[in-house]
Amino acid sequence: MVIAVLDDGGNLIYLERMDETQLASVQIAQGKAHTALAFKRPTKALEDAVAGGRNAILSMPGAILVEGGLPLATPDGKIIGSIALVAARHPRMHRGKAGVDAFAKMLGQ
Repeated sequence: MVIAVLDDGGNLIYLERMDETQLASVQIAQGKAHTALAFKRPTKALEDAVAGGRNAILSMPGAILVEGGLPLATPDGKIIGSIALVAARHPRMHRGKAGVDAFAKMLGQ
């Protein structure tokens, strides 16, 4: 598993890679985080749109259209960063949501 956190400018501020995780997962996690930040929505929403037939989304440059990227927002809805996980559809994917929930709790949401 890899976890990546970006600030509101898309800069990497945290990265954690478990031992023996494939190296490609580092770039994929950062790509998911960037996609969630750039489009201000979970990457799962984009994945679902493609699955629903919105194939034009496939032409969006640099977008990673796979579940695992989530925007981070303040209580008033301002996007201030993002978090992403790469876990190969492992049951641990819920940890990204747990990270967002913990962040919201820190902000008093």
